[in-house]
Amino acid sequence: MESRSFPVPDGLAGERVDSGLAKMLGFSRSFAAEIAEADGVTLDGIQVGKSDRLVSGAWLEVNWVDRSAPVVVPVVVPGLGIIYDDDDIVVIDKPVGVAAHPSVGWDGPTVLGALAGAGFRISTSGATERAGIVHRLDAGTSGLMVVAKSERAYTHLKRAFHDREVRKIYHAVVQGHPDPLTGTIDAPIGRHPSSSWKFAVTAGGKPSVTHYETLEAFPSASLLEVTLETGRTHQIRVHMQAQRHPCVGDSMYGADPKISARLGLTRQWLHAKKLGFKHPSSGEFVEFESRYPTDLQHALNVLRSA
Repeated sequence: MESRSFPVPDGLAGERVDSGLAKMLGFSRSFAAEIAEADGVTLDGIQVGKSDRLVSGAWLEVNWVDRSAPVVVPVVVPGLGIIYDDDDIVVIDKPVGVAAHPSVGWDGPTVLGALAGAGFRISTSGATERAGIVHRLDAGTSGLMVVAKSERAYTHLKRAFHDREVRKIYHAVVQGHPDPLTGTIDAPIGRHPSSSWKFAVTAGGKPSVTHYETLEAFPSASLLEVTLETGRTHQIRVHMQAQRHPCVGDSMYGADPKISARLGLTRQWLHAKKLGFKHPSSGEFVEFESRYPTDLQHALNVLRSA
């Protein structure tokens, strides 16, 4: 059991407990929230929750069980597709159920573990458990990812993603019909006020911009092409829920379970369809495209047959 106690600094007055702990102790915000939910945080001797607010000068005591750092475990992932590979980068077609990298609380396969299992050597830049990772897809989202194999590629691609120079196009099937059929959603995204695992459109969130275009309309749903300017966690899922058109199959963000069942979906209909960027070595713009996986194609066929 680890323990720390100290007065709350003036600069953190009014911060949520989980956010303040993350800043003061270097935890991830989700781990800080877990500590609070496990009754591990007191303020002037009174137990507080993750969403309670810190008070300047109050005596903060934190108790937690330390966790081992996540490690990359080589594993064979049969559905992982290699779209492109050279000395600098590897572009993969990630199947559903695979996380980008190891993290606390995730015990399933990862992209880095799959690449290690397939014999790929990845850049050592970044934290050990995230080496070579320059962007992420949710475990429940399939499609294209690029992973850096050289230090040069890691630096180049991290900057390109940060500076919004990467072309990221997704296809999503959402409930109903967005109005207008083509548009832009410009709404800030932050942590959900009542869930440490979800995100939401919030006044104090980070700027988030999503462009969409309707490709096909069905009686109960629409197939959209979505282009991201920013890359917030769950951005498409949150923005579409905020428009009252959640991704079909996305139970976390309000999808109708009856529609999901009819289409045979056990995850959100969301696929990273195209990915384009300047190659780290040549400077030439390269773009890659992925086909829909079997479960998403089946759901689309059912919608078209109706």
